[in-house]
Amino acid sequence: MALEFAVEVFQNEYLPEGAAEVDAIVTVSATGEADADAKPAANAAEVIVVDTSGSMRYPPTKLAAAKQATEAAVDALRDGVMFAVVAGNDEARMVYPAQPELVAASKATRAAAKRAVRQLRADGGTAMGQWLLLADRVFAGHDEGPKHAILLTDGQNQHETPQHLTRVLDQVAGRFTGDCRGVGTDWQVAELRRISEALLGTVDIVADPDGLAEDFRAMTATAMGKALADVSLRLWTPEGAEVLFVKQAAPGLLDLTDRRVESATRTGDYPTGAWAGAESRDYHLCVRVKPARVGERMLASRVSLVGPGGDVLGQGRVLAVWTDDMALSTRINAEVAHYTGQAELAEAIQEGLEARKSGDVESATARLGRAVKLAHESGNTDTAKLLAKVVDVQDPARGTVKLRARVADADEMTLDTRSTVTRRVGKGG
Repeated sequence: MALEFAVEVFQNEYLPEGAAEVDAIVTVSATGEADADAKPAANAAEVIVVDTSGSMRYPPTKLAAAKQATEAAVDALRDGVMFAVVAGNDEARMVYPAQPELVAASKATRAAAKRAVRQLRADGGTAMGQWLLLADRVFAGHDEGPKHAILLTDGQNQHETPQHLTRVLDQVAGRFTGDCRGVGTDWQVAELRRISEALLGTVDIVADPDGLAEDFRAMTATAMGKALADVSLRLWTPEGAEVLFVKQAAPGLLDLTDRRVESATRTGDYPTGAWAGAESRDYHLCVRVKPARVGERMLASRVSLVGPGGDVLGQGRVLAVWTDDMALSTRINAEVAHYTGQAELAEAIQEGLEARKSGDVESATARLGRAVKLAHESGNTDTAKLLAKVVDVQDPARGTVKLRARVADADEMTLDTRSTVTRRVGKGG
């Protein structure tokens, strides 16, 4: 599959005299069709990591569902895709194949993997860093094509320190991408979010184990649809300028600012992971430049999309023009305003839920009320529906709410995990 990329920049380039910060939304779109004779994603690699700690025994349907989901993911692998299955408790071990390596998917290897999965038993603790290190070893040597992991857990990372997990995440970040799923309600959203963000992936809750198989099947299909890995967003800035932040704004919020790798003078690369055809993502960047005189114009940043071999796949320009026309300089770009609001929405939800847990009713009501107002204003109906399960909404336009006395753990965790999923905005509005 040969992908073609387009880079578009949406901003208000006009700044008032003395202003220095330039905001822009950069939309990257990929298009491409697989050739009829090609083997789509045959160079892809998939590692499925299944929690087999003792808590997976309760209820017994949980481990059974995890096995069925893993089998569904294995069945979804195309012939030729390299894969492996890893089991994790307070250690990590290979389920299939026996050695830490990848094997090519075929009718025989898929059947053998499923037989091995059916033998899984639950026992022991939880050390997710060990699971990720073994997945990294399995991926070693696979230098071409996208590398993707699925990590399933039902509990908390109790058998290694947060510092150890941080070191592991620093080690594996950029080596493969990964999506995390929490089954049940005994795991920590913040913990899995840390892992998924390091792996440029998603985190979600599967409250009912019966939903695991379809979720695993869908994640595997999505991963195999990726045609190009290790794509970076490259930002050049003029002398004296500083990149304040680079964040993925859609389809989900992901801060890439600290992932910068210097690639040339005044130039840095930010990872975007793997791409498929018919895929589009939005990025919010903010650059601080040296203010110029009224009437002067500046290239505040050159944005390039760069492939794994260094090829430039697309480019866009972020401009700055200083003006004394207030009608121009005070106009808020629709795309920038929308995603600034979506970021505030996610922050309000997470802060409100944290306040609710700590018993701070006043702060929880205020922050979740603000979230309801922002969701209403931006048309984020999915998030609004999730909020309505946690608060009684009295006036969505004003953000007037009352905390519900009883909230199901699954509803609260679903709101938390999906708080970073954004609603896209129509461009040029």
